Parts: sequence; C-alpha cells; structure tokens
Amino acid sequence: MAKEELLAPEVAAAAAAFVSAAAAASSSAAAPAKSVVVSTPTYWAEACKHLMKKDRVMKRLIPQFGDAALQTRRDAFTTLARSIVGQQVSAQAAQAVWERFSKLPRSMKPSNVLKLKVDDMRAAGLSARKVDYLVDLALHFDGGKLHVKDWASMDDEAIIAELVAIRGIGRWTAEMFLIFYLMRPNVLPLDDPGLISGISHNYFSGETVSRSEAREVAEAWRPWASVATWYIWRSMDPQPVVAV
Repeated sequence: MAKEELLAPEVAAAAAAFVSAAAAASSSAAAPAKSVVVSTPTYWAEACKHLMKKDRVMKRLIPQFGDAALQTRRDAFTTLARSIVGQQVSAQAAQAVWERFSKLPRSMKPSNVLKLKVDDMRAAGLSARKVDYLVDLALHFDGGKLHVKDWASMDDEAIIAELVAIRGIGRWTAEMFLIFYLMRPNVLPLDDPGLISGISHNYFSGETVSRSEAREVAEAWRPWASVATWYIWRSMDPQPVVAV
C-alpha cells in the first residue's frame, strides 16, 4: 500500500484541496450545470457552546469569528481527487493543474476518469505517480471497493482504513476528508502542522509543542475536536474555510 508523499512544509498545498474558495470550484469547465449545495454541520452551535465553557482559549477565539462555520460540498470523489492533485506542489500550481485536468472528462466521475488517456492526463501537468493515484482512486469508487453508502454508520477509524487502502491517500488526507467532507465532529489530526503550530501559538506562547502535549490540550475539546481544530486553523489564517 503506497502512502501519500507529503512533506511537512508542503502540507498546506494539499490542504488547499479541502479549503479552496467556492468560486474556484464552481468556475471549473467540468463542473455540473446544477448548483452545488454547501452545508454546515447541525452540531456547530452546540459544539461552540461546549468548547467555550470548557476551554479558555476557545472562549476567546470563537466569538472572534461570528457566524462563520465549517462548510462542505457533497462530492467525495472530487474532494479526494483534488487532494491528490495538490500533493507536494504550491496551492497556485495545484489549482492550475486541477483546472486543466478537470476539463478532460465530460464530468468529474470515476467512470469518466477511467476513460482518460494517460498522455492527456500527463499533458495537464500530472506526474506519472499522480496519474497512477487518480486511476486507483477511480477504480476504488467505480468498483465498489469503498462502502460510501455505509459511511454514515461507520466509525472514523473504519473509514480511514478504507481510504488509506487507496494509493496516494494517507492518514492525514483521510482525517481532512472526515472533517471537511463527512463533517465528523471529533477528529484530532495530530499530523497536521497547522494544528500543532496553532496550539503552540494559542496555548504555549509559541514554544515547541509535542504530540502528547497537543493531545493533552485537546482532551478539553472532546467530543468536538474537529470544531476546535477548525478554530485553531482560523486563528492562524482568518480566511473563510470552505471544502470543495
């Protein structure tokens, strides 16, 4: 099983696949004609109330962002495909490659991606490895290897196990998918440099933070670690966060 090739300084580039602006996704020539529904977790208000009561930093951070909340777009295949395209390149380069690649299939569906010629995918700016990853992703969706209809009833670790079986997808990408696509409420992505940096900045005055120290801080966030993580990210980068 191949793991995703992500270096810590470049994680932000792959993260752009999950947090791209809504306009970037909707402007794609391959986007469907119908409007894309953007949704927000139903638990958000309850989670914020809990976090502000239990955590002094959350009590300070959450009011700073008003009604802003996590939002998701309901297209699993496209979300994961964009995460693969974004690996190890800048956010700008990833967007440029995605725009070229997304014009190749009639629509961004697994069956259509499997019909594409390798040379055309390479000409769009994809490396041979990323072409391999995207084909494997499409095969998993098209062949029914992923229990997509059962995800709502599966626990987080079971879904992660399915996703990391796809070439090019590792635990970090799977956790981002749980947060931004499935909107799971209690995901703590300790492999995310942005989260660790944010905990260092907000809780330790910028001092280096270990995974165990970060996990200890996050004990107060349960069962809403995803929400707290989102606010930590926002504290470091206040731009709106919308998944594609």
